[in-house]
Amino acid sequence: MADEANAAEYKEHVDSVDYGEEEVTVGGGRASDSAIDPELEELQKRMLEMEKEAQRLRELEENLSKEPKEGEQGAETDEADARSIYIGNVDYATTPEQLQEHFKGSGPINRVTILCNRHTNHPKGYAYVEFGTTDAVTKAQLLDGSMLNGRPLKVNPKRTNVPGVNRGRGRGRGRGFYGYPPRGRGFRGRGRGSAYYAPY
Repeated sequence: MADEANAAEYKEHVDSVDYGEEEVTVGGGRASDSAIDPELEELQKRMLEMEKEAQRLRELEENLSKEPKEGEQGAETDEADARSIYIGNVDYATTPEQLQEHFKGSGPINRVTILCNRHTNHPKGYAYVEFGTTDAVTKAQLLDGSMLNGRPLKVNPKRTNVPGVNRGRGRGRGRGFYGYPPRGRGFRGRGRGSAYYAPY
């Protein structure tokens, strides 16, 4: 009987609750739907911005995965260097077209580059020619010493620079044997007093 009384009381309570307008308690007071809307809109704007940012990051990641990796790029430059020659003693008035005409008998040419000073934009006196095949490099080396604009050209295969391999050994005063620091005490020359000072 107690269960029936509790059930009847619960039913009366449920029937008396009005589910029409929703009220929310914020900070101890009651707020209507109009006060919630700006906060809700602000949250929705933030969510949209976050979704756009996530999409932009996904696109960047896809683009990065499509680019060649550092090792792959190094292999491409090594291959291009194997098909290229270095030309020294190039006259400053020489144009890329003249170099292309001079070396066209060696094989198909992909690119001619005359290096210039970045500040003055004047030629440095040497150039590079990239051929389509490696056989053209050996044929182009036969033109070593040939004349172009009154100067004998120096033709060599292009070297591939390997980072860290060609490190300098030091220059100038105060260096030891072959650029390494000296071992032991250094000789400071003749003069007054001792050549070696030991404070302790």
